[in-house]
Amino acid sequence: MERYRVLLVNDDGYQSRGLISIRNRLIENGFDVITVTPDRNMSGSSHSLTFTRPLKIEKLEENFYYIVDGTPADCVHLGYHIILKGKKPDILVAGINTGPNLGNDIFYSGTVGAAREGTMLGIMSVAFSPASSKNPDFDGMSELALKIIKQVLHKGLPDKVFLNVTFPNIPIEKVKGFLLTRQGRSAYKEEIKRYLSPSKEVYYWIGGEEALEEECEKGTDYTAVKEGYVSITPIRLDLTDYRGIEIMEKFDFLNIR
Repeated sequence: MERYRVLLVNDDGYQSRGLISIRNRLIENGFDVITVTPDRNMSGSSHSLTFTRPLKIEKLEENFYYIVDGTPADCVHLGYHIILKGKKPDILVAGINTGPNLGNDIFYSGTVGAAREGTMLGIMSVAFSPASSKNPDFDGMSELALKIIKQVLHKGLPDKVFLNVTFPNIPIEKVKGFLLTRQGRSAYKEEIKRYLSPSKEVYYWIGGEEALEEECEKGTDYTAVKEGYVSITPIRLDLTDYRGIEIMEKFDFLNIR
C-alpha cells in the first residue's frame, strides 16, 4: 500500500483542536504527516511572509512535529524548503481551522493563505474550516476531510488551483453530501470595539460577528453549508478579472497623458 506524505499546517497554532484531530486521523490511516504550525494563534495573517526578522524552527516532538515563530505561509515555506529539503509532499493540508473561512474570508485567512502558498510551490493543497466556531465537531469533520484528501490524491487538481473546504456545523450523520461551490459574499456584521486602558489610552479591536442567517445566493459556499452540505470551492491563483479587461479596454488607458 502506497504511503502518502502530507505537509500539515494551520493558523491557530500547535494546540488547535482542529489540527490535532485531522493529524490523528491521517496518522491512523497510514499517512506520513509532517506538521509545521505557528507557535501561537496567527488568524487573519492571510498570505504574509516574514521578511523583517529571522525565523526559528523548534521540534516539538520526534515524530515530525515542528513549530515556527512566524505566519502560516512561513510554515509552508520552511516546511517545504528546510524540513522536507525541497522534496515535494503529495499534498498540503491547511487546518482544520477553528472558525469559518467563507466568502471574503479567503482574503484574510491564514489557513487559506497557507494553501495558496503550497499551490505556488506546486503542491496540491486543501484548506479546511468549519462553518461556525460554535462547538465544532472536529472528529466528524476530520472524517469527511479524509474522504476529500483521498479523492484529491486519486484524481488530482487543476493546475494552479487549490480547494477551500467548509463543513456545515451539524452532526456528521446529518451532512447531506458534498457540493462544488463558488465564493460567496461577506455575511458578517463588522464591528470595531473601543477600549480605554487604566492609563486612559484608547485601543481598538477589529472583529465581526458570525451571521449566516442572511439570504445567500444559490451555488455559493454560504448557501451550501447553510443547507447542510460540505462546500468545496476551487480557488485560482490567477485573480485577474478577464471580463474586466474587456470592459476597461474602452477606457483608452494607453492614451492617458
